[in-house]
Amino acid sequence: MTRYHLRYQVFPGQDPAELAAFCLERGVEEVVLMFGAEELHAGHTVGVGEDLWFETVRDARDVLHGEGISVSLNPWVTVGHGDRGREEDLGFAPLVSPTGEVSTAAASLACPVFQQWLAGHYGRFAEIGFRVMWLEDDFRFHNHAPLTWGGGFEPEMLERFALLAGEKPSREELVAAVTAPGEPHPWRALLQQTWREAQLEVVSLVRQAVAGRAKLGLMSSGLGIASVEGRRWDLLFDQVEVHRPHFAFYGDTPGQNLAYSFGMLELQRALRPAGVEVAPEVENWTHTEWRKSDTQTWSEMVTAHLSGASSLLLDVFPFVTGSPGRYPRIGRMLTASRPALDATVTPSLVTHGVGIPWWQDAAASVQGDGTLDGLDTSPLRAAEFLLSYGVPIQAGVAPVTALFGEVAWAVPDPLELLRGSVLLDGTAASILALRGFGSLLGVEVVEVVGRSEVSRQPYSLERVCDGGALLSVNVQPAVARLVADPAAEVWTEILTPRGEHWGAGRVGFVNALGGRVFTMAATAPEKLGRCDDGQRLAQEAVRFLGGVLPMVTGGPHLIPQYARVGDRWRLAIANGSADPAHITITLPTPSETLLGTPAPSETFSGALTPSESPTLSGSLTSLRSVTPMGADVPLGPSAMLLVPLKVPQPVGVRCEGGRLTVEAEVPHRGFVLVDWT
Repeated sequence: MTRYHLRYQVFPGQDPAELAAFCLERGVEEVVLMFGAEELHAGHTVGVGEDLWFETVRDARDVLHGEGISVSLNPWVTVGHGDRGREEDLGFAPLVSPTGEVSTAAASLACPVFQQWLAGHYGRFAEIGFRVMWLEDDFRFHNHAPLTWGGGFEPEMLERFALLAGEKPSREELVAAVTAPGEPHPWRALLQQTWREAQLEVVSLVRQAVAGRAKLGLMSSGLGIASVEGRRWDLLFDQVEVHRPHFAFYGDTPGQNLAYSFGMLELQRALRPAGVEVAPEVENWTHTEWRKSDTQTWSEMVTAHLSGASSLLLDVFPFVTGSPGRYPRIGRMLTASRPALDATVTPSLVTHGVGIPWWQDAAASVQGDGTLDGLDTSPLRAAEFLLSYGVPIQAGVAPVTALFGEVAWAVPDPLELLRGSVLLDGTAASILALRGFGSLLGVEVVEVVGRSEVSRQPYSLERVCDGGALLSVNVQPAVARLVADPAAEVWTEILTPRGEHWGAGRVGFVNALGGRVFTMAATAPEKLGRCDDGQRLAQEAVRFLGGVLPMVTGGPHLIPQYARVGDRWRLAIANGSADPAHITITLPTPSETLLGTPAPSETFSGALTPSESPTLSGSLTSLRSVTPMGADVPLGPSAMLLVPLKVPQPVGVRCEGGRLTVEAEVPHRGFVLVDWT
């Protein structure tokens, strides 16, 4: 059953009975109470102010509990989100940015006074009795406006660093060293260790304060920026029992951004050990359908359920709502959404697709650009490129893996990766060549040329060798100039505006280890202008690499998730286009079976081991895993159409010539679920 958990700010003097009635009417299982949030935030609460909120929260909890509604608590600040004109004088050491800016309202995790306050604050409220007490997502170093980048450079934190490093650089020297271009300075890893130890120390104090009375929950942001901070997810989940992963944007966005949502949920799911409850936050800020449509909210909730959510953490009411009766449309949206959500509850799943690897210490290996933002190595770029082209993905290294961008610096054993099958962008190819593996790529990376570099022969076009179709690389931020090995297959070439040859564009190669490599000159393939030819090239590249997977066509941005769910296989497809789609699923040839790739490891190391992934020979035969599907796949699929805010309906599936055609039009942000048993 769908489990709605409603984040809701209570007011002093407000009757909680209206909130309880709303929850009972709309099937809200749990209320996650908030207090002193956003507009009502007057600073970290102490004294009479804390007493007032304590009494308000206690009264609301008692009323809700009396109606059989579960209650959790979400204090709105730990460190503090941002200053927003607030100023505090509680004895907390303030955050200091890398440029020396000092916060007026956000505290340092290294401050003993703040640590004592936070543990005491959580411990006191735990006395009321809550199921979960949440650490808000301000529990981080980055993103504390108006500070540049964030904090973590306070004198108290720098003292910790000096004790660890045996050296005492100035803030300016430390920032310059950890962000410097070239080989990472040893201080970078030591600063990340300093930050990590301070964060874990505070988590441990809070965990002890609530132990035996509430579970501890953690809200989190992006993976790349968490890596810059040195976050160790395995150590955090030793202390945290509930996770709220970020996965969607605050307001209305194009439907194609469901690729971002599927990618975020998949990559974070692989970080969590078994048994950790997951409640993705369905975000809407500044709230209501004026900021995010009900259709988008519905589609994001369905995406969360398909990705294994235990519950849905609903952030849909304004913090100044008062009575939920002010916004009756929210209740109607929750009721209308339930049939589709009940149909997509997925207690467990094992996803299959092109592997998207990422290592939690990736930022320690990246070559800097002089800024902390330059150390952010998001793994999502490859996921968004493939998903929007109808290619399913899975977290971690797989028989076919996509490695884009600066993440290539973090690969612990590139040789092992190159024994398999790997899709590279120009940046990843350049990095692997610099690391000494160029002979296995099938291309020489002569240089990486930025768009702003002035040249008499600028890159502009990409010509498909088979047929001569032209694509654009004109607005790529940079393109790698590739020279193909004589034994490689050149699929496209990069041209100048005058049609002169500039370099190879897309190149396939079987290397001396038997591994298959497909390299794209583009350094940001996810930003290439998309079209049917681009989709064909992307899907054929995956097939060249041995990807025996169902792939989707029939419209732009048809985003697939392919998974083993219980005793059945499920292909879920979201329509990320504003236009309706007529979906076709291309299956492997009769001699092949659908790829059963290994489940990602619980620690999400991304590393290949003999027990997890076979050594791929470059022959398609070696990738044809024996699965329960096999050649019987087309003989009995069933399909269900999910139209936003409507009751799901069964639809027909026509099998013909190795393809399945869904016999229904799939609307904007609608889904179709195709199942085989």
